[in-house]
Amino acid sequence: MELKRNQYLIDGIPVTKIVEKYGSPLYIYDSAKMVSQYKRMTKAFSNTKVRINYAAKALTNLNILKIFRQQGAGLDAVSIQEVRLGLKAGFDPQDIIYTPNCVSIEEICEVADMGVRINIDNISILEQFGHRYGSSIPVCIRINPHILAGGNQKISTGHIDSKFGISIYQTPLVKRVVETNNMRVEGLHMHTGSDILDVEVFLRGAEIILDTAKEFEELDYIDFGSGFKVAYKADDIETDIEALGQQLSKRFNDYCKEVGRELTLIFEPGKYLVSEAGFFVARTNVIKQTTSTVFAGLDTGMNHFIRPMFYDAYHDAVNISRPNGKTRIYTLVGYICETDTFGWNRKITEISEGDYIMFRNAGAYCFAMASNYNSRCRPAEVLVHEGRDHLIRKREEFDDLTRNIVEAEI
Repeated sequence: MELKRNQYLIDGIPVTKIVEKYGSPLYIYDSAKMVSQYKRMTKAFSNTKVRINYAAKALTNLNILKIFRQQGAGLDAVSIQEVRLGLKAGFDPQDIIYTPNCVSIEEICEVADMGVRINIDNISILEQFGHRYGSSIPVCIRINPHILAGGNQKISTGHIDSKFGISIYQTPLVKRVVETNNMRVEGLHMHTGSDILDVEVFLRGAEIILDTAKEFEELDYIDFGSGFKVAYKADDIETDIEALGQQLSKRFNDYCKEVGRELTLIFEPGKYLVSEAGFFVARTNVIKQTTSTVFAGLDTGMNHFIRPMFYDAYHDAVNISRPNGKTRIYTLVGYICETDTFGWNRKITEISEGDYIMFRNAGAYCFAMASNYNSRCRPAEVLVHEGRDHLIRKREEFDDLTRNIVEAEI
C-alpha cells in the first residue's frame, strides 16, 4: 500500500477504482504482502529445518490457500471443513495438520481417514483414538505449557485455565495412554496465544516443550504454534521475528544435537501472514453530529468487521476519497441495531457523505468472522495479484440468505 499522486495504491492499482468496480463494502487483499511476510519468516529461520503451516482460520478463501501452497507452506486446520478446503486447494494430506478442540471422535476419525496429520489436545480423545488406531496412525499431542500470553483474554490459549491442550503436568498420564495403546507420537505442539510481542515468551515456551519432548523418542517435529504481533499503528512495535529466528533456531539446533536426531521446527502463523495484506473499504452513508460527537455512519457494521467490538482491536482508518486536506475528529460507526463502533475520536481528513473509508489490517479474522446479522449480506472479496485485481468471492445477494430455508406448512 502506498500513497501516490493523491491516491492510495495496491500494487499500482488505485483502491478507489477497485471499490468503484466491485462495490462497497469490500475486502481487498494484496498477494505480494502475503508472500513477502512468508519469505521474511522462512528467512528468519533459515538456519534450521523449518516448516511454515498457514493457519487457515485467519482467511480461508481458496485462492489465498493456493498462494501459500505455491510458496511451499503446509496448512494448519482447526475443523474438518478447513481440512476439506485445504484438500480442494491442492494441499497434500500429509502437509495438513488438523488441530481441533472439543470436537467429536467421529470427526477426528473422519479426518484421520483422509490421511491428514492429527493433533490431539485432551486425554479422552487420545484414549479413544488409541483404542481405534493403535500404532497404525501416528499422532501429534498438543500440550498446555501454562503460560499466560496474548493481546486479549479471548486469544490467550496457553494458561492454566485454558480449554486448549493437555497440561504438561499430565505428561506421565499421556505416556501411559500412549504405551498402553502402542501409539506412535510423531510431534508435540503448543500455542500460547496471539499478539505476543516479547520474544522471551516464545523462548520460555520452547524450554517447556523441549523438556517435554525428551519423554517421546519417536518425534519427527515440534510445533511452536504462532501468535506473532503485527503492527496496527504506524509506530507499533511488532514481534522481532529476526531475533526470535536467530535465538530459537540456535536453541532448537542444540537440542537436536543433544537428543541425536534431526527434528523439524514448525510454526503455524495466520495473522502474521495475512493481516497487513488485507484492507476493508466502506462507504459513508451519513455524517451525524450530536451535542458532543461527530459520527461517520458507514454502509457496514460488526457483521462484516467485528474485531474492534469483539477484541477492542485498533484498525487504522483513512479517507481514501480525500487523502489530503484538513483533518477533523470523527467516531466511525456501522449500521447494525446495536453499538458497533470501529473507532472513537479518530483524526481523519474531512469526510463527506459518499466518501470511502479504508481500514488497514483487515486480512485476518475479518471476512472469516463475518456474519449475516440483521439479515445483511456479506461483502465480496478481491485479490490484487501481480498488478491485476481478481474477484475471488462474489457479493452475497438476498437469495443467498434464503437458500437453505425450508418453509414449513404452518
